[in-house]
Amino acid sequence: MDFYQNIGKMALGSRLRRLSELLTDQAAEVYAMYGVELAPKWFPVFYVLSLNGEMSISQIAQEIGHSHPSVSTIVKEMQKNDVVVKAGNRVDKRENYVRLSEKGYKINERVQAQYRDVEGAIEKAMSQTQNNIWRAMEEWEYLLNEKSLLKRVRDEKKVRESKEIRIVDYHPQYKLSFRQLNEDWIQQYFKMEPADYKYLDHPEENIINKGGYILFALVGDNPVGACALIKLDDKTFELGKMAVSPALKGKGIGTLLGDAAIAKAKQAGAGRLYLESNTVLKPALNLYQKLGFKRVVDKPSPYERSNIQMELIL
Repeated sequence: MDFYQNIGKMALGSRLRRLSELLTDQAAEVYAMYGVELAPKWFPVFYVLSLNGEMSISQIAQEIGHSHPSVSTIVKEMQKNDVVVKAGNRVDKRENYVRLSEKGYKINERVQAQYRDVEGAIEKAMSQTQNNIWRAMEEWEYLLNEKSLLKRVRDEKKVRESKEIRIVDYHPQYKLSFRQLNEDWIQQYFKMEPADYKYLDHPEENIINKGGYILFALVGDNPVGACALIKLDDKTFELGKMAVSPALKGKGIGTLLGDAAIAKAKQAGAGRLYLESNTVLKPALNLYQKLGFKRVVDKPSPYERSNIQMELIL
């Protein structure tokens, strides 16, 4: 127990497995005491067959919430021990139907007293605990069905990694990174256009010196993402040249840059953010919608690749 106390909640699965093994071992002793020839792991299959008669492997799996291969393995073990038999005279030959054997029905008669005694013992044991393990399991099953452990851990990973990312303003030392980050994704999907060269080759002259801003996402001192706020008029900035290193996509960097850009635009007194994109860039469009941008029809675009325009009223 000291191991589980020391390692904490990371060992939740291992500790539940330990409890499951403990209960399974003790359940086997209970079956033996009543002279019931059942392995504890057969119980769910045995019980639903005792209630429903003939059932297919798929029906049993759905009823007890186990996988089809798991149920198939258990049924084979039960057949080997003459507890269940194949059901005949079925039109659908694609499914294996089974039912309790004569031995299985006799076991079902003997096990009824065991059911009553086990239920009484469990009720008394639960009354001696501060926490209701049955309700807790129901809650955990609901939570993990609603959002898997993988997704929960992935979210925590993203939060942790986002704390390692800094958003900083433009500095000449990041000029080449600004071009490279953007050129990589543009060349992947489209081709470089005159407007790209204008801003990426001369960011200070065409963005910074005209009242705009360029933001960078840094991991350590390395730029891994960038975006620009290009001033269109006193109240409007264009959110453009947003790029994230392919090696770091999915870590929330785009969201951090977008939030920082919106905050910067508000600080500069802007009332509107505008952007242009292409519908093939679905992750980018999802990000813009998440940030609050809505589709609009605006002035003609200088980019051939642009087929969607969006705005955010600040």
